[in-house]
Amino acid sequence: MEDQASKLRELMKNRGTADSSPAAGERKPRIITIASGKGGVGKTNISINLAIAYAQLGKKVIVVDADLGLANVNVILNMIPQYNLYHVIRKQKKMSEIILDTNYGIKIVAGASGFSKIANLDEEERSSFITEMNALANADIIIIDTSAGVSRGVLDFVAAANEAIIITTPEPTAITDAYGIIKIIATEIDNIDISLKMIVNRVKSGAEGRSVADRVTNIAGQFLNLKVEYLGFIYDDPLVAQSVARQTPFIVAEPRAKSSICLKHIVGRIEKTEYNAAEGFSGFVRKLFGRIDTSMD
Repeated sequence: MEDQASKLRELMKNRGTADSSPAAGERKPRIITIASGKGGVGKTNISINLAIAYAQLGKKVIVVDADLGLANVNVILNMIPQYNLYHVIRKQKKMSEIILDTNYGIKIVAGASGFSKIANLDEEERSSFITEMNALANADIIIIDTSAGVSRGVLDFVAAANEAIIITTPEPTAITDAYGIIKIIATEIDNIDISLKMIVNRVKSGAEGRSVADRVTNIAGQFLNLKVEYLGFIYDDPLVAQSVARQTPFIVAEPRAKSSICLKHIVGRIEKTEYNAAEGFSGFVRKLFGRIDTSMD
């Protein structure tokens, strides 16, 4: 597994083929892998909205739906792609041919849905797929939305990333599974050199988010000697479910909703700066979080 992850990481460092290589001195793409131990915690929704938040800051972002069995990035965006990763893996299409523009300033690579066989690729297929990832090297940020749980493919993408963000909710099973995936990452990935982070989704208060994060990060530090950075929480906001039903990202549909503000605050934390995509917005963030909840700090 480490060998495959190293290949992907090296391709991202090399930044492309002769057809797509950027100008000398241009920054390398940053790979952010989004993972979760349990399904249904909002991982894909967060991946898409995080990508849009970065695009609003002027970044070139590609979201790769790396769920090779139950893909739904395109579903949330109300898109029906003609081609997806299935066609790349079967060598019917090049990766460059299936990259899609969206209405939200980001590009996506659609995953394959309903093809359980390709969820576990053989060595040749995996090697070919990793080589095809080279086509994405001109992005500023590549966000990889993995499948839930811990498959070999998930660990490959985690190992190849600059950062891996674990998504959980306050549900006991989600918390247990979040720690489980962190433990497997710590024990299965050799010479781990990525930054592990956590977001707690669907919380009722900042205090609840902090409590959940502390439970996981403290145990990870104590028993795995592994630092997991808490990025923040996202409120359990009914507008999120409504946006999913409308197949419109919540950060676009309701940019001033609590969930959207939380996400932008998280981007600010990742970048260690104030999120400032819109005029006057940083002041709005400070006022809102000062009024609603300051326990994210």
